[in-house]
Amino acid sequence: MPPLNWKVMTLPLGIFAAVMFALCVAYGLVVPAKFHASQLLEAVLPGFRWLSPGSFVLGLVETFLYGAFAGLILTLIHNFVAARVRA
Repeated sequence: MPPLNWKVMTLPLGIFAAVMFALCVAYGLVVPAKFHASQLLEAVLPGFRWLSPGSFVLGLVETFLYGAFAGLILTLIHNFVAARVRA
């Protein structure tokens, strides 16, 4: 099995994280405040405050970067382990 390409892994995971963030915000706008995790989003995303347009964009960018970082780390771990198993 060839090593994973970090470029191929970071973009999809970044997009996935950003889409999940947008869905969480949409869910938070639909349901009452006690049923969504606005406090969790504020705790995990630096600078994010529920909810303004600028804060939404900031959260979208931050979650994309978190997802891309996760893709990079997963790619590095996968390639490292795959190389050790092949050896």
